[in-house]
Amino acid sequence: VTRGAGRVGGSRNATAHHVHRLARNLARRKFVAPATQVPAALRDISYDQYRQISFRPEKAPWTQDDLGFELQLFPSGYLFPEAVSVFLVEGGRSRRLAADASLFDFGPLAAEVPRGAVIGFSGFRIHAPINRRDHYDEFLVFQGASYFRGVGRDHRYGLSARALAVDTTGEDAEEFPVFRSFWIERPETPEAITVHALLDGPSVTGAFTFVIRPGRETLMDVASALFPRRDLATVGIAPLTSMFLKAAHDPEGPLDFRPSVHDSDGLAIWNGRDERLWRPLLSPSTFQVSAFVDDNPRGFGLIQRERRFEDYQDLEAFYELRPSGWVTPGETWGAGSVELVEIPTAVEYEDNIVAYWRPEKPLRAGRAYPFTYRLAWCNDVPASNRLSVHDTRIGAGSRPGVLRFVVDFADKRAMDRLADSAAILRDAPPTAFLEPDLSASGGTLAGPYVQFNPHLPGTRVVFELDPGEERVVELRLALSAQGEPMSETWLYRWVA
Repeated sequence: VTRGAGRVGGSRNATAHHVHRLARNLARRKFVAPATQVPAALRDISYDQYRQISFRPEKAPWTQDDLGFELQLFPSGYLFPEAVSVFLVEGGRSRRLAADASLFDFGPLAAEVPRGAVIGFSGFRIHAPINRRDHYDEFLVFQGASYFRGVGRDHRYGLSARALAVDTTGEDAEEFPVFRSFWIERPETPEAITVHALLDGPSVTGAFTFVIRPGRETLMDVASALFPRRDLATVGIAPLTSMFLKAAHDPEGPLDFRPSVHDSDGLAIWNGRDERLWRPLLSPSTFQVSAFVDDNPRGFGLIQRERRFEDYQDLEAFYELRPSGWVTPGETWGAGSVELVEIPTAVEYEDNIVAYWRPEKPLRAGRAYPFTYRLAWCNDVPASNRLSVHDTRIGAGSRPGVLRFVVDFADKRAMDRLADSAAILRDAPPTAFLEPDLSASGGTLAGPYVQFNPHLPGTRVVFELDPGEERVVELRLALSAQGEPMSETWLYRWVA
């Protein structure tokens, strides 16, 4: 029993303190893999069969109370054999939910799962009226290792987050710590719900508190404490995982009737020098890692910026409705880098993109490392008065072996600023005041040429790259006006 689970505020509440103590003590012991609790009928089922299993809504905790949230559970099975413990925290006390087959409707598998079968919980989902006041929509899921995913208003599920990335780019095989237990607090208001989680893995344990506020943007304030069992040199904080298969800026994509196929199309970074960066994602032919060195970052995220049906022409996937994920550090994170991992893939159901913050110094065994941040499931990066990258397109240049790049920048407020300046000269377009700064790590550049694009409205920059004998070329482009930054900084890695 956990007593005194009160309001999450400036100090850790009793449940958070309890989970913190569990994680610290667990780190002193050798890792033991979590148990599996799966009836035989659920061990080797297909994705479609697992989807036919549903939680019985009448069994949900708090369904008779006007709390603004509804909780539903998932059974162990399919790809999720490990059982997790789920506790409800009410009135300063916690009670463990019993996993019972009677909580679920097993559909066509019902005859094979006895009513008294021993099962486990593999995770849970939370519902709230984020789209309509009279209907509770699923907006958040915790299931599988330490993965979770969320949506804001009018979104469909896309990218995922997880508690921690371990050895994603190291020489050893990647490690996937798991959430062993969850404590879900009875909501005090319909605005927020709090979830605590205990993380455990061969190399690290951790205590996490998520204060979740659903809405147009679903916001998660995350407070964590990590306890390494060994020194961790390649660790990722606040990792995001997504899928990118093809778009107009990646000409090597597969033959597909759809112009674009992706959950996210760019990595955005707001670094400690107040520079806004945009790196279009790629589906590379080889494993690629990019590190963006920084000190005290202001935010980063995997962003879905193509928002029209015409961008995808897919009547089933609704890629234009996938959320973006934006991480805002809640404290000084110090020196390190935003690391982007791009993995080859030929299919759209495999996540092949990972982004996270990697601290400059290793996390040492036997110590505690706190990290706090806010994760927003949103449409785009926080608003600024700078032009943002709207599109990147690549095609054949003016002669064989030469590439033509077309980069469109757009933002109504930034264009309004330029238009006000241009009004000083009656016939001058806003682009007359923009100065492009283009550079390449190798090869030969031609251009850039700046054009006003009235269809956005915005600014188009066109240039050509002759890579020559270079196998990799890093490109960089930004716009300024009278020395003042006017755009995100566009970054692109061309690989032969």
